[in-house]
Amino acid sequence: MEEFSIRKFEIIDENDVIALWKLCNLVVPQNNPKKDIEEKMNFQPELFFVGEFQNNIIASIMIGYDGHRGWLYYLAVHPDFQRRGFGTQLIDFARDCLSTLGCQKINVQIRTSNASVASFYKRVGFFEDHVFGLGKRIKKDS
Repeated sequence: MEEFSIRKFEIIDENDVIALWKLCNLVVPQNNPKKDIEEKMNFQPELFFVGEFQNNIIASIMIGYDGHRGWLYYLAVHPDFQRRGFGTQLIDFARDCLSTLGCQKINVQIRTSNASVASFYKRVGFFEDHVFGLGKRIKKDS
């Protein structure tokens, strides 16, 4: 396998990570990526990671844990590096982080506009829970 390393996000990574998210179509009008990073840095910053290949950020993952379930957010792998196992490595890394915290189950939400990514999650062991998600914005991102 090609050399791929995972490390904690640092604030100097912000521009590269946002560019990655945009390239991977993870940025939508209702989410301000700078604000999402700021909020993550204020809550569980130790669960925000980037993946590097040849000293370049090519991947990211935010992990959340509420004491009951774990959540994955902003899993991104640069399109030029997809299908090389890097996304799977990030999922395994996240699983290990969450397991260490006592987490029993990991959830992920996929936008219906990004349904093609569901096949990736199924390949790495996720399954449909036969539930649907509802959301309500408390405040709008700007």
